[in-house]
Amino acid sequence: MAIITLTTDLGDKDIYQAALKGSILKLLPTVNIVDITNSVAAYNIQQAAFILKNSFYYFPDETVHLIGIDTVFNTETRYLAVKYRNHYFVGADNGIFSLMFEEDAEEIVELNIMQDLKFLHFPLADIFVKAACHLAKGGTLAKIGLPVSDFEKKMNLQPVIEKNLIKGVVIYIDSFQNVITNITKEFFNRVQQNRRFTLSFKRNETINHLSWHYNEVPEGEKLCLFGISDHLEIAINKGNASGLLGLGLGDSVIIDFED
Repeated sequence: MAIITLTTDLGDKDIYQAALKGSILKLLPTVNIVDITNSVAAYNIQQAAFILKNSFYYFPDETVHLIGIDTVFNTETRYLAVKYRNHYFVGADNGIFSLMFEEDAEEIVELNIMQDLKFLHFPLADIFVKAACHLAKGGTLAKIGLPVSDFEKKMNLQPVIEKNLIKGVVIYIDSFQNVITNITKEFFNRVQQNRRFTLSFKRNETINHLSWHYNEVPEGEKLCLFGISDHLEIAINKGNASGLLGLGLGDSVIIDFED
């Protein structure tokens, strides 16, 4: 069965999500629509990119991922369909693809599907849906767009190495209020080289042990681990790490390694 996933900022209180799903089902009644999330903060492409980057590969090859972030009609914004790691992505060329992909895409086209004027303010339910359904039915990118060589570039914040320090920042707070940083497991291991460390952040809080799972410490105690995204997380076992530790998006974290 064909699969189309949705990653949008449409929420679930208005008609927009229903209009999007109804438009898909009109064109492809047998498709399996899967919500990755419709709760991305409005226009927040960094948040959407983090979620989709760390979830798309759990889906079967040939899955189509429809990205509904910052898609309102704009004469200066291109709409793209992209093939990457044998998955298809349809979205606005607003920098989100560069935030998600770690290597070159296999194929990119600028969509040339005719805009229905009654959907001029909501191309997500028109151009994007038509492209996604075409691909979900096994259609080619060449039939819905013209080849382009690249997309708009935006840069993720990268951790910084200073002597025996890694300086990172908080890039995401999940629904459990776990605090996720921009320090990946690969980056940490490359710098650590089996040395002891101290992780410090706001309020002079420190952690000096890497846990394997959340229940490794007593309830209410703080910990750090590499979660499902392979990014370093600061958490409290069955607690609200972001609120209790005062950590928010953009806040700094420092890992100090012994000489």
